[in-house]
Amino acid sequence: MAAKKTVLTVLTSVGLLAATACTSSSDRSDGTPAKERLTTTTARGTAEVGRVTWALPYGEPTTLDPAKVGDYSPQTVESNLCDTLTRMNADFSLSPGLAEKVTWKDDHTLVLDLRSGVTFWDGSAMTPADVVYSLERQRDPRTQALYGNYLAAVSSVKASGAHQVTLRTKGYDQTLPKALSTSFGAVSQKTYTEKAGAAYGTAKGGLMCTGPFKLASWKSGGGITLERNSAYWDTALTPKAKRVDFKFITDNNSLTSALLSGEVDGTYELPPGSATALARSDSGSVHLGPSTQNVLLIPGNAASPAADRKLLDALSLVVDRKALVKNVFGGAGTTLKSLVPPFTWHGDKAAAQYDAAYAALPDVPAPDLDKAKKLVAEAGAPSRPLVAAIPAGDQRSLQALTFIQAAAKKIGVDITIKQLQPTEMSALFYDPSVRKGLDLVLTFGYVSMPDPASYVAESVTPKGIFNWTGYSNAEVTRHLDEARTATDPVVSAKAYAKAQALYTPTTAAVYLATTYERMYMNKRISGAPSSFAYMGMPWAAYLGGTGK
Repeated sequence: MAAKKTVLTVLTSVGLLAATACTSSSDRSDGTPAKERLTTTTARGTAEVGRVTWALPYGEPTTLDPAKVGDYSPQTVESNLCDTLTRMNADFSLSPGLAEKVTWKDDHTLVLDLRSGVTFWDGSAMTPADVVYSLERQRDPRTQALYGNYLAAVSSVKASGAHQVTLRTKGYDQTLPKALSTSFGAVSQKTYTEKAGAAYGTAKGGLMCTGPFKLASWKSGGGITLERNSAYWDTALTPKAKRVDFKFITDNNSLTSALLSGEVDGTYELPPGSATALARSDSGSVHLGPSTQNVLLIPGNAASPAADRKLLDALSLVVDRKALVKNVFGGAGTTLKSLVPPFTWHGDKAAAQYDAAYAALPDVPAPDLDKAKKLVAEAGAPSRPLVAAIPAGDQRSLQALTFIQAAAKKIGVDITIKQLQPTEMSALFYDPSVRKGLDLVLTFGYVSMPDPASYVAESVTPKGIFNWTGYSNAEVTRHLDEARTATDPVVSAKAYAKAQALYTPTTAAVYLATTYERMYMNKRISGAPSSFAYMGMPWAAYLGGTGK
């Protein structure tokens, strides 16, 4: 590779789609498909707003500590509080964040040139020591961080100048600069975080970051309030909303009523039923955006009969995915061939190679009842109903799993639906004890950065945090390692393609769909990104009033 490579020049791409408003969540009566109406952002709000109220349909966050957030609610809030070293854009490309330049000096040296003049909410300057601390604390087992594996190839993180931090690595790792755009790359104040200890990121311990909003209050069971950071370093993104109130509304009917009445101004992850009701109202608009979300049916543990790939293939063959997308997701999505949705690599220089490899995968299977029954006979029909988990109160998940339940019954497989409280559902992804007794989990997962190889590695390599069934394929692991360490984006894409061709038909998962992002905003505000990239960017800072 060249002696120097400024990574963000390589990663940043042009905007994906123009900003327009959508008024329905499914294909329109005039025949316009939902896919043709996808947008990445909405028109920037121009006026100041005293308060914006936003719903969290997945419930109260379990934590706001950047090292621990790994679910919809916490990331929706935290992304507005704690800036990252590189920044996600609405089209899933990257641009400079707290680091104004990220450069590989050689294959073992990644240099972060930090912005000067950045302050925390208390007015103190952000220093290299804060950056080093924020990254290094994720190695500490006491932190219980979710993203420490991104430091696996990093031998040291040290301050190397008044506004510079240098990471020494065992080798080139193209994932690192991308990971810096996720909560892994968020910077917290060292002194505050050390003092808060285990309470950091909780309602009691609070936070100290550099983002466009600061945490004003958090009442457990009540709500979370953010206040504008008027001294925000990025003056082009100083919020127009003085205050953002988050409400925990997990019941779909209650959410619909709150949005229709104007009690709540907006929400991401709008349920299909709510979208239908809101589309008939003139209170605001429903917007559809591209997404990296994947809907999967996966075994909860290796001991379950559901971990048998033949049984999963049988379930795959009786689920009519097109009907699922149309009837359950309101047409706001498409079928999925593998673990990673194509939008993930849209901004990559090797997008064409990724697209070609995805297109070469076998087509999504059409329902085949006879073949499915034969597979069940070969695997052995389960002697008891399979217990499948979804979050309580989520009508979309309930409808999807009920759809799958009815299909499975046709081949003699009984499924019992278990609804878990939001905090328990969130915990099961990281705590094996919560998954005991669960045969299947219907997941609405997502890829959090434009790097398919690192996401897949968490599910199909031996130490992957989401590899719940012990899947292991040495060739897959090798190709994913090649994808991670290749200096040429095309070489990386081709290595990933080889891994994808191997793990797709063999890992324990039923690939169901990739849903579009569905977001609603009251007509009095505008500016929020409409793509799923909102999860990794300070989306609320884009909000402003419309004068309506």
